[in-house]
Amino acid sequence: MKVVWIEDETELLKECAEYLRREDIEVHGAATLSEAEALIREEKPDLLLVDWMLPGGESGLDLCKRNEREWGLPIIMVTAKGDEFDKVLALELGADDYLTKPFGLRELGARMKAVLRRTSKGNVREDGRHREDVRLQRGLLLLDNDKYAAQLEDRRLELTRTEFMLLWKLASHPGRVFTRTHLMDEALGDDYIGYERTIDSHIRNLRKKLGDNEAEKPYIETVYGIGYRFSEEAR
Repeated sequence: MKVVWIEDETELLKECAEYLRREDIEVHGAATLSEAEALIREEKPDLLLVDWMLPGGESGLDLCKRNEREWGLPIIMVTAKGDEFDKVLALELGADDYLTKPFGLRELGARMKAVLRRTSKGNVREDGRHREDVRLQRGLLLLDNDKYAAQLEDRRLELTRTEFMLLWKLASHPGRVFTRTHLMDEALGDDYIGYERTIDSHIRNLRKKLGDNEAEKPYIETVYGIGYRFSEEAR
C-alpha cells in the first residue's frame, strides 16, 4: 500500500511512517497542499491521510474537495479537531474516515486497511463480478457505477463517493426501505465506527443536489422511524 500523508508535525509523521513501513505501507509525507498535490501526481497513492489544520492557514478540507473532483482517492482525516460537527463536515466533504489525535499506531494501521477494504468493495458488483460500464436509469436520473457519475436531465451532479454509493443503493431497489444502519454499512462499510445519524447528513446533501426539497415527487423518501427509500414514481 502506498500513502500520501499531509501533516506538518514532522515527529508524528516520522514515528507513524516507521511503524507503517513494518506493516508494508509506504508513506510519503507532505507539509503543504502544493507538496501533497505534487506527490499525488508522482506517486499515485492508494490512500490519503490528511490533517485538517496546516501551516499558512491552509485546510485539509480543501484537499478533500479537490480529491472528489480530480482523483477520487480514499481519505482519512487525521486531526486534533474532535467535535461531532467537525467529523460530520469532513465526511460530508468526502472523507471516508476520521481519526482524532492522539491515536494509537495499531488503530491507525487498522483504520487504513479497513478504509481500503470497504472502498475496494465498490469495484465489485452484488453478483460478485467486477464492475464494467454499469448504468442505471430512473426517470430523468442516470447513474454510471463505473465512473461514480450521476446526471439529472442534462446536468451533472457533483456527488461525493459516499453520496453516490447511497444513491446507487437506493435507486437499485425502488420502493424498498433501508434502515440507516443498512445504508451506513453499504456506503461506509461495516468496519466504519461512527454516528448512525451521519447518514442523515449525506441524505440531506443528496436531496439538495437532486432538487428533492422543491419537488412534488422527491427521489428519496423518508420512512419515519425506519429509514429511507427511493421513490417508485421517479420523475
